[in-house]
Amino acid sequence: MEFGVFILAQQRGYHQTSQQVISNSIEQTVVAEQAGFNTAWYAEHHFNNYSLSPSPLMMIAHMAAKTQRIRLGSAVCILPLYHPARFLAEVGFVDTVSNGRLELGIGSGYQEFEFERFGVKIEESGAIYNEFLDIIPKGLTQKIVSYEGKHLKLPPSSIAVRPVQSPMPPLWITSGNPVTLGRGVREGHNLFVTALLNGNEAIVSLRERLDKVAQDNGADLDEDVKFGFLRCAFASDNQAEIDSYLDNARFQRRISESLKFRRAQSDDGYMVKEVPSATDPTFEQLRKNLPVGSVNQVIDKMLEEISILRPKHIALQTQLGDFDQKTMLRQIELWGEKIIPAIRKEVDSMNSVSA
Repeated sequence: MEFGVFILAQQRGYHQTSQQVISNSIEQTVVAEQAGFNTAWYAEHHFNNYSLSPSPLMMIAHMAAKTQRIRLGSAVCILPLYHPARFLAEVGFVDTVSNGRLELGIGSGYQEFEFERFGVKIEESGAIYNEFLDIIPKGLTQKIVSYEGKHLKLPPSSIAVRPVQSPMPPLWITSGNPVTLGRGVREGHNLFVTALLNGNEAIVSLRERLDKVAQDNGADLDEDVKFGFLRCAFASDNQAEIDSYLDNARFQRRISESLKFRRAQSDDGYMVKEVPSATDPTFEQLRKNLPVGSVNQVIDKMLEEISILRPKHIALQTQLGDFDQKTMLRQIELWGEKIIPAIRKEVDSMNSVSA
């Protein structure tokens, strides 16, 4: 069982400067490596405070110089916002400067606000994404690559800096579309999924959908597919700390939904207002749904979720809203010291029994 930290780099208000947000993201990565996490993941978003990470590949290149072992992942690069030649070149460069530690998460995007400002039609995002998936393996494994598609065109080109990993860095596919996930399964890529802030019922449904995707594409989910699970979780005996984490998790959901459904409000064109919605979960619901509570409660809930979903990787959301940085750094250390070893021990035991 692998564990990662997922760093969204959010700015909940002007009491946080952009420099503080990015500095916190850097510090969390360094501490995550020290705590024994396998991977640090970085988002990509633009033009508002939902995430201050405009380029996961730039962040990975920076963190490659500040870390030694931890793998560094994009979660995700929004492919329709890139030119394929530049994207391929930067992937090769980043895998090189990280000495082969790149995990390449890719997606088609969902925030129309971003697409408009890049001059890309969000209605075409799926088609552009699929053409990128045609290009990426060729561009990273062949000396010369060319492509002639409806949306993407690349004359015969050579990518100067080749990836260190052979044949190429692992690709992680994230999507709610079973067709997109199915292509990832057929082509041997990894999947990245989430149940958002929902509980066991949603996780059961997610497992069923993934099983069907795998079966429909000639694969066994457990035997043939590596997939990761993005999750909010927090361990503490201090209820105020737990409530603060849950408050920031709900903040993320509110902002994400307001951007996705084009109902975002802002007084200055940048800072998105946090507006409660009718679908907001209560703290009581979140405490029931999520692995939060004492160390033992979090371990037990995580093990319950793992027994349902059976992921190979769990990415813990660490950088949410304006959650206190020192408290989060202690949380990352706590996971490394107590929670991850306990979960791995139990998972190894379960796997031994099933084998």
